[in-house]
Amino acid sequence: MKTIQVLGTGCPKCKKLGEVAEEAAKAAGIEYSIEKVTDMQKIIAFGVMATPALVVDGKVKVSGRVPSADEMKGMLA
Repeated sequence: MKTIQVLGTGCPKCKKLGEVAEEAAKAAGIEYSIEKVTDMQKIIAFGVMATPALVVDGKVKVSGRVPSADEMKGMLA
């Protein structure tokens, strides 16, 4: 099972990243859990300086933008 974390304060881009991640995981048939991380100290602990950011299984995959659904599938594979 993939652990997906969306790092951000809850802004529209952060919400969009969560939606795209969920959509891509479902389309790829991946078993996953998704968590939204809004605590700035936890976000900084990942070394992320720009939100939104996507973390998959503990590794930062993208920060500061919302990738396309196709790009997201590659990050989740």
